[in-house]
Amino acid sequence: MHQILVTGAAGFIGANLVKRLLLTGKDILVVGLDNLNDYYDPKLKDYRLEQLQHIVQQSDNGWTFVKGNLADKALIDSLFEQYQFNVVVNLAAQAGVRYSIENPDAYIESNIIGFYNILEACRHHPVEHLVYASSSSVYGGNKKVPFSVDDPVDNPVSLYAATKKSNELFAHCYSKLYNIPSTGLRFFTVYGPAGRPDMAYFGFTNKLLKGETIQIYNYGNCRRDFTYVDDIVEGIVRVMAKAPEKKTGEDGLPIPPYKVYNIGGGQPENLLDFVQTLQEELVRAGVLPKDYDFEAHKQLVPMQPGDVPVTYADATALERDFGFVPKITLREGLRSFAEWYKEYYKP
Repeated sequence: MHQILVTGAAGFIGANLVKRLLLTGKDILVVGLDNLNDYYDPKLKDYRLEQLQHIVQQSDNGWTFVKGNLADKALIDSLFEQYQFNVVVNLAAQAGVRYSIENPDAYIESNIIGFYNILEACRHHPVEHLVYASSSSVYGGNKKVPFSVDDPVDNPVSLYAATKKSNELFAHCYSKLYNIPSTGLRFFTVYGPAGRPDMAYFGFTNKLLKGETIQIYNYGNCRRDFTYVDDIVEGIVRVMAKAPEKKTGEDGLPIPPYKVYNIGGGQPENLLDFVQTLQEELVRAGVLPKDYDFEAHKQLVPMQPGDVPVTYADATALERDFGFVPKITLREGLRSFAEWYKEYYKP
């Protein structure tokens, strides 16, 4: 039986990945780890875990959930000892750019110490492939678009971005020293049903429903490469199945089996257009009434510290190596979100 560890398994991307593995995997056991912290409403994490519980009852595959902290080295070592994982997908991280300015400790614990613990465990209990979440935020203030994995990423504009860049450096080091096949995935603005309430599309919906004003940064002149969660999961699953090849250099030492890819829609959307589409889909789904006065609830504000004006993925490397590019349009994705929101919150 193939044993897979997914950290951050109650998180947005993690839960969707586990769901996909349970439904389509063959003869696998998925072990999920999550600390279920309250960075956002833990009820959403409980909801995702309940969904997985329903799915596993219809699946031939195994599912075990462990509540625990990535920074707990003894716990991580014991899981690797017990299960001897074939593949590890590290999605657990303290997310959020603005939150990293207010709560830096959380990022060092989860994103640095936690990831180090995973690398050490992979070193002492060799795995076929370590796949880990990086972020489009590593591109920082890069002016050249679209962002290519060949571009320099030496100018992070938030601590969150710096921790993700550190993950890539750590992974490269461990790949070189211990021949651990690792692949980093730079995700671009992931959205969809049961997502993170701190993301714009979700937060805007909550505020509009309460009659509050939504703030659109950089006076609406930001562009984001939104990527629907199913496209992200498809990318992860394809990458998991194809680890970077182990090779030996002329010096007799390993050439690091190390890769990094962008997973992004490749279609950056202007924030004002994005808000317009969101409004239309919220009305269509019946979350908001047809006569809702959106203009009265919109405020254009300056850029925020740690934010960047544009994210735009060049995903040609992903297409070249895995035959995949994200396909789901922003309207399709926001429609799915609005319908889920109506069902879940019953506004």
